[in-house]
Amino acid sequence: MIPDMMGPAYILFEPTRGEFAFGCVTGTFAGGGDHDAVEFNWDGNDEMDEACGDGWAELQSDGTLIGQICFHGGDEISFTARRWTTSSTAC
Repeated sequence: MIPDMMGPAYILFEPTRGEFAFGCVTGTFAGGGDHDAVEFNWDGNDEMDEACGDGWAELQSDGTLIGQICFHGGDEISFTARRWTTSSTAC
């Protein structure tokens, strides 16, 4: 059995930038902000090979985020994301 070293998938939007990771894919993009819907171009890696593409995300009324991350000339990955709850308790 091979341990899962990749960690959970995520997408993060900050005021001027964003990033995501899922499986062996990581990417960063400019933009973000406080909008209900965004489109973005991204650059990153897929299994350590350079990769790029575009994507979009839209906040739903139930608080989930739906969207798609697309590889230039390749796959289109749809996603549904939910906000992580964090704890302020020190570990």
